[in-house]
Formats: sequence, structure tokens, C-alpha cells
Amino acid sequence: MATLNQTAAATTAIVPGTLPPLPMRAGGALVRDVIDWRMTRAPTRDRTLGARLDWWAERIGHWRLDEIDEDHIAAGMDALAAEPARYYAGKDADGAPIWKGKAGPKSAGTLNRYLTSVAGVFTWAMKQRITPKGWVHPCRGVGKHREPAGKERFLTPAECNRLLAAAAASAWERMHLLVLLALSTGARRGELTGLRWRDIDLTAGTAHIARTKNEDAKVLHLVPGACEELRRFQGKADALVFGSARKPGQAYDFSFPWRAALKAAKIRGCRFHDLRHTAASRMAQAGVPALQIADILGHRSLNTTKRYSHFATEHKAAAAAKAMEGLEIGQRRRP
Repeated sequence: MATLNQTAAATTAIVPGTLPPLPMRAGGALVRDVIDWRMTRAPTRDRTLGARLDWWAERIGHWRLDEIDEDHIAAGMDALAAEPARYYAGKDADGAPIWKGKAGPKSAGTLNRYLTSVAGVFTWAMKQRITPKGWVHPCRGVGKHREPAGKERFLTPAECNRLLAAAAASAWERMHLLVLLALSTGARRGELTGLRWRDIDLTAGTAHIARTKNEDAKVLHLVPGACEELRRFQGKADALVFGSARKPGQAYDFSFPWRAALKAAKIRGCRFHDLRHTAASRMAQAGVPALQIADILGHRSLNTTKRYSHFATEHKAAAAAKAMEGLEIGQRRRP
């Protein structure tokens, strides 16, 4: 069997940039090397992907592509399920991720994210023609864990107002702007923290996101209040709108001011992502069609948007009831 170096010398794929070419049909490539190639050539906004793939590299990284199969992945998933649970708690002063332990086993969602992460590496390798011809994806026969229905939190108008007031009084001066953008656009956390000033067009009242979670581009439409605040902070074109003062090229970790704002607003059980749900629910209540909400939020499927349909139904029922206020509704008399 040809070695990895021999295979690479025989035929290679051309990769843009200064990175060395990828080997093609390299059955002898180690899984840890494939993981490295994927991470260096396909950047991601997922802050925790690297940690998950590091775990897989340590577990199965010494196996070759032509050796790895579903038994290795299944064994890895069993070992992962037996490990103590932990959660991502931000970054330290050097930018390294901080992980803290928590009680109980890993959730089904966490286990599934680990499986999806390594499966994505192998799928990428297949698309790059790194894997041998006829190679069987090792995650194909490994089933995912059943996840419970997700709990979605929608802030009431009163809670929104309290949160905005608390954010305006935050020690971090851009907390109010961030919350305002999240509530008015429904954008994801990573989409907002990834914004640079060159993406903002205050004249048109828009913000351009080059790549969303679904790898699509989209445009955020900014309310006048958000434009006014953006003008206060406007910086250099390449600078992040929500960049760290200590590390300008890195997004500011607003975990502490966010928790402080929630506490000041007396709001419990709310994640930053719930502001996205709240924005969508308010759009539905305002009568915005589901197709338009899907376009604004960047949903690829209307099934994802249907979770907000009951808000529109309740709103219409309330409107119909209000239209009949003050009218005496009698029963039709029989002839």
C-alpha cells in the first residue's frame, strides 16, 4: 500500500493560499492530520469545535483513514458518554477556553455535537478527495441520541424594556447596542459579534453578514435607534463593532455584563439566543408572514419558522375579539 507521502507526491489537490497541497486518495493519512487540515483550511465561527475535535484527535487520531470504521466511532461515543460533564465558561486572559465541570452526565445534545463534529471532518475529507475511492464514512452506522424538545424562552414586552434599561446602565458601554440589535434583527450572537465597521451602511440602515451559521450571506435592517448608537461608536473599517479593547482582533466576551444586566432586570432563565426567539415571536405577533420571518432570520426551512406560528394565531384571535368589543352578540331566532 502506498504511503501518505507517496500518495501526496503522485497526485495533489490545489488549495488556494500559501498552505501546502492536500494529498489525494491518501488512505494512509492519520485521522489527526485530517482534523488539522480541516481546521486550517475551513475556518468556523463555532468557538467550541476545536475542543471537540481535539478530543477526537486524542481518541482516534492515531488511526489511518483506511483503518477507521464505525466501531471506532461507536467506542469513542461510549467513552465520551462515560466522562464527567463540563461546560464552556469563556476564555482566560490569554484567550484559551475555560471549561468547568458540572453535575450529571453529558446531555444527548452534547454527545450529538461531538458526533456531528467528527462526521463533518470525514465528509469534508471525502469532498476534498483525500479519502480512498469507495471509502465508507465511519459515522454512517452510528446513530444519534434522542434529544428532548428544546425549551424556548420568549421575553415579554415588560422584560424587554427592563433588559434594555439595564443594558443601557451597563459598565460595558456597548451592551445596550448589542441587546437592541439582537431584539430588532433576530441575528445570532456570532453574527453580531463578527460584524466589522465595513459591514455597516448607516446611510442605508443595513448591516451585511458575509457568512451565517448556514454558510449563507444576509442583510440586517437596522432600526433608527440602532443607527444612532452605531454612529456614537463608529471605528475603523476593519475593526470589530464589538471588539475587545485589550485584543482588538478578538470579539469582546460579554458574559459578565450580560449576566449583570439580566440580574438588574430581574430576568431568569434567559440565554442571549432567546433574544433571537423573542424577535421572531414579536414579528409573528405583528403579522409578519412566516416566509418573511424565515428570510430575516436566515432559516433554510419554513419548518424551523413554524415554531412561531402560534404567536400569529393568538394575535389574530385577540384582534378579532377586540373588534367585537362593545357589540351585543345574540343568538339567531328560529323561524
